[in-house]
Amino acid sequence: MIPSSYPSPEDIARLSAGMLLEIGAVHFNAAEPFTLASGLPSPTYIDCRKLISYPRIRSTLMDFLCVTVMRNAGFEAFDNIAGGETAGIPFAALVAERMALPMSYVRKKPKGYGRNARIEGEMTEGQRVLLVEDLTTDGGSKLSFVDAIRETGATCGHTAVIFYYGIFPETEKTLGDHGVALHHLCTWWDVLAVAREREAFDAQTLTEVESFLKDPRAWQEARKG
Repeated sequence: MIPSSYPSPEDIARLSAGMLLEIGAVHFNAAEPFTLASGLPSPTYIDCRKLISYPRIRSTLMDFLCVTVMRNAGFEAFDNIAGGETAGIPFAALVAERMALPMSYVRKKPKGYGRNARIEGEMTEGQRVLLVEDLTTDGGSKLSFVDAIRETGATCGHTAVIFYYGIFPETEKTLGDHGVALHHLCTWWDVLAVAREREAFDAQTLTEVESFLKDPRAWQEARKG
């Protein structure tokens, strides 16, 4: 069912950040930083995949995502909802169900046998496709999915995520230069604000996290190796 209530973007950001904290999807550790896929250190880590195990929160966030996309892009803006392999697949299915649209998913690379396809499900020329993912950091990983969608003759000018890092200034330009608009529910800044309100972490950790968010490249450079 398509959501019929429309909280403000500020309320959505605050509530979404609170839900991610509530289920333990947010991890802060300045003393022993996490290693990202890039090999660089970070005092923050988020696991949006946990959301699939929390039905009430999962349902609310998917309502928020639909509302955000429809408010920003239009109520009749899409013909197909595509999930990125693998984390985006369950969220794409939930969004497609709410918006009463077909759902497909995009592989990271061709499977290497059979049809050697990257697109699974039905996607046809001229369809307007919304790419759904769990999160985005610098936007780069979305471009391959978008290109695979466009190779079918469909269009893809929008991507929607639950969580957007919001600390790398080049992200929206990277996507924008590729003709893609980004829609999201909350950022690290929203999570940090709610974490402070709830005293979810000690003050020293929150201060170090804020230092990272203000200048992540410098923070990482100082701690490499």
